[in-house]
Formats: sequence, C-alpha cells, structure tokens
Amino acid sequence: MGMNETLKAISDPVRRNILQMLKGGRKSAGEIADQFQLSGATVSYHLAKLKGADLVAEEKYKNFIYYELNTSVFEEVLTWIYALGGDKL
Repeated sequence: MGMNETLKAISDPVRRNILQMLKGGRKSAGEIADQFQLSGATVSYHLAKLKGADLVAEEKYKNFIYYELNTSVFEEVLTWIYALGGDKL
C-alpha cells in the first residue's frame, strides 16, 4: 500500500485506538469490538481500512478472526518521517 492510504487510515481516532490495543498483542475481532460503543459493522469497517492499508494482518482460526500489527509498515512510515527532518533530528 502507498503512503497516502497509510496516513489516511491512521487519521481516524477509532483506528488509532485499535492500533494501540494491538500493541499488546493479537486480538480477535470480538475482543476489539467489545472495547468500543460502536456496532460490530462499524468496527469491521475500521478493521478493513487498517487491513487495506497493511497496518494489520488478519488470521482466521475456526470461527474467529484475529488481528495483529504489521510493524514493517510502521517502520516505513517512520523512516519517511525521519527523512523529512534531514539532519535536524
């Protein structure tokens, strides 16, 4: 995915909260949805946006879908941001 999709995906506070939750490790879609006062469909929409931007990886196991961070994309974003600062950082 491109940088635009990544930045657009992390611009939403709900998606940033989901990413923060996943810092602690892999979670099921249900565990994630339980933390929000949103419909399951809305949480699924946010998870799909994060997955589409390659920020999270999805794994299906039996009747559950688990999500975890894709840290390689974050490394790319940080490298890009760092490069903007040049010698200042």
